[in-house]
This record gives sequence, structure tokens and C-alpha cells, in this order.
Amino acid sequence: MTTQKLTLTAAALMAAPALLPSSAVADAMSDALAVIEAHREIPTFEAQGAPFDAKACMADKSVFSIPVSMAIPFNVELQKAMKRAAADVGFTYTTWENQGASDTWIQGVNQAIAQGYDLVDVAGGLNPEMLGPQLREASEAGLKVTTSHLYDESQEQADFVDGSAKVDFRGAGELLAAWAFVETEGKPNVLIIGSDDVLPTGPFVEQIQKSLSEYCPDCKQEYLNVPVNEWATRIQSGTQSALLSDPGLNYILPIYDSMTQFVTPALRIAGATDVGMASFNGTPFVLDMVREGTVQMNIGESLGWAGYAAVDAQMRTLCGLEVPETLGIPLLVFDAENVETAGVPADFDSGYGDTHLAGFRKLWGLED
Repeated sequence: MTTQKLTLTAAALMAAPALLPSSAVADAMSDALAVIEAHREIPTFEAQGAPFDAKACMADKSVFSIPVSMAIPFNVELQKAMKRAAADVGFTYTTWENQGASDTWIQGVNQAIAQGYDLVDVAGGLNPEMLGPQLREASEAGLKVTTSHLYDESQEQADFVDGSAKVDFRGAGELLAAWAFVETEGKPNVLIIGSDDVLPTGPFVEQIQKSLSEYCPDCKQEYLNVPVNEWATRIQSGTQSALLSDPGLNYILPIYDSMTQFVTPALRIAGATDVGMASFNGTPFVLDMVREGTVQMNIGESLGWAGYAAVDAQMRTLCGLEVPETLGIPLLVFDAENVETAGVPADFDSGYGDTHLAGFRKLWGLED
């Protein structure tokens, strides 16, 4: 499928009634285009909390972060950004290197307690409920407990968690639904692929389904749930089955973009060259797939921005300040028109601008 830039113009809106069966759907097209256009501009920094003297309140404080796995490039880049933010402020920040085994997570919490850290953070998809007894022990020992890049903004954190840097997964879901609606000229027949074992999947998928139903109540949508540890074996076969059972399927939304590598072989085998695909995360190899035309759109989020925002939440937790309800990371559309701004080959941070760096430094009292 050839991706064209979706621009909210009078010409596009005048064309909608000719393409669509009713004025109501034409209105839906206008709404969907507006959602997409809102995520095309390079973002500017908007503080999510009140300014504070970070260097003073973090003096002699230390943070111990346990990512779900350092074998995942997303977590590596997120941790690098968090370390840079901590270095800017001047406090001790330690990443617990691990490959995703639960016993090493437990060892990490024990290490944080034994070495007298002030805060233990579980990051990049690690559900604190999996470490409930250990994190409760850390809390009893006087450590603050936080999460980074896990919960959707609509989800409540566990009762033993002191602060959470939450993500707008629902916003990403609304944007994916709008994209599929516009790309299919208001007639989406969509396969959504998710993983129910990943905590924010529930609200993420729910928002895609809700938005698609609002745009087009009679249009078809199907949900395929594949646990993370079965992506390599079940996504391709599940996609092939969906294509065989419904030849009218015209768009696929794998909600976490590393899933796309298992969808593309199914499309190739089925000869489904007219079926489009869009996803979320901004992982470099998927942005390269956008540039090559294999994926039509990827919603990106700057991990440099996310790392600074996560550290902001950690510091506010330690300093007794109110923690914002969201990381405030802007979501940016990358398609054929602008994907080269993400780098060739793509990387995790290019294309988003750098206003967050000066923004956080000013917010933390590091510069005027």
C-alpha cells in the first residue's frame, strides 16, 4: 500500500463525501484527520509539574533501577537517558543489568535494600506485582518504590508503589484507529494484535476498538492476543489465519512495533500487498521498515525525553512533591513523508527535536 501524507485540508474534506457513504462518516473522516495532524509537528516541551530545586533535594540521594531486560534495545536506550538525566542533576543512578529472568529481578531489589539506596524503580514494562513481596520489603526498609514507562494514564498503580511515570497508551490507540480509518478511506477491516500479558495492553486495545467503533460502527475489527514469549511462533500463523478467513481484511495494527517483523512474512506468503500496517513505539528497525515501505506508519516517542521525564517523577517522589499523572511524552507520526528525519538508519531519538533538554533543566532549577 502506498502511503500518502494525510493533510487536513479543505480538498481532503471535500473529497470525503465522495468516498464515504454518509455525511456522518465524512464528519468522522474530518475528526480522524484532525487526530493525525495533531501528531505531525515536532513537539515542544510542556512541563508536567511545578519547578523545583532538584540539585538541593537530591543531594546524597540515590536511585536503583531494574529494567525488565537489558536484552531489549528499548530498555537500553531508556536507561541511558535516565542516567544522563541523573548526571545532569548530580545524583547516583544505578541500572541493574539483567536478561529478564525473575530471579535476577529479585536479586536486584535485595541489592538495592542491602546497599542503602533511597529509591528502587522498576522500568520498561516490568510489572511491580511480580515483585510484590520484595518491593513491600523495600518499602518497609525505607525505600521509595516507583515504576517507569509501564502503566497507562488510566491505570491505578499497585498499593505499594509510591509514584509512577505513566504513558498515554490510550492516546496511541486513538491515533492508530484514526490512521487505519483514513488509510482505508473510511472502510476499515482491521486485525489488532496485542499481548494481554503486558499490563497496558488492556486500555491500549480498548481505545483502538472504541475509536474504530465511533468512526465506523459497522466496520469490522478482530483482536488477536499473542503472549510476548510466543510472538516469534504465533503472530505469523495467527495473521495468516486471519487473512485466509477474511479476504477483505485491509489493515493490521500490531500495537507494539517489534511485532511487525512477524507480520510481514504472513503478508508476503498471502500475497496481501494491499494490506497496510501501522504500529507504536518508534523502534529504529521498524522506522527503517517505514522508510522501505513495509510498514506505513509508526508512532514514535523519544526515549531521551521519556528518560528525563521518568527521572523527574523519581525525584519528585523522593522530594515529597506531587508526581504528574503522565510522563508527558509527545507522540509523533512517522510515515513516508518524514521518516528520514529519524535517521538513516533510524535511531531512538532523532526527529523529535531537543526542547525537552532545556525544558527539564529549567524545570529543575539547573539553568535560567
